[in-house]
Amino acid sequence: MKFLLGIVSSLLLLAVGMAVIVFNGRINIGADHEHSPLVYGLLEKARISSIEHASRDIDVPKLDEAASISAGGADYKDMCASCHLSPGVEQTDLSTGLYPRPPNFTDANVVSRFATDAGAKQGFWAIKHGIMASGMPAWGASHDDKRIWDMVAFIRELPELDSNQYAILTTRFDDVVMRDAFDSETAQ
Repeated sequence: MKFLLGIVSSLLLLAVGMAVIVFNGRINIGADHEHSPLVYGLLEKARISSIEHASRDIDVPKLDEAASISAGGADYKDMCASCHLSPGVEQTDLSTGLYPRPPNFTDANVVSRFATDAGAKQGFWAIKHGIMASGMPAWGASHDDKRIWDMVAFIRELPELDSNQYAILTTRFDDVVMRDAFDSETAQ
């Protein structure tokens, strides 16, 4: 009984100590300071485990179709590149200012996890639902599953693209039509 009382007392003391630290503002939450290794490790483990658990029953569609990759490219440029970068771009003001830093999807080592069905499911889930307190928005609030899967398809191909291929695959047809219309009007 004394052993059980000792454990309960220790846990209570630990909880009170943590509450004092938290409520006195002793934890720096500034994005320009890193977490302690313990806090960072716990948050990373929580993120990874949560996404693995939440994505396990998602069905992965065919992701190697050119139309999907191209459609995902335009959305990637508009919604993702400022944080997750593009070929030839090593940092942006936004990617530099976020903590934790967003993964660089032009890096083949980072994107290799998307090559598996489990990785594709996890990428889809993260894009759709976002990640709290990381700067990653929940794109599922404004985009259907097809558009999100198209982004996953594009991200899987991104490390293989040079800046010219990237420019071609991320140009929206509507943008080209509008630019051509503007150019013809200004030429007159």
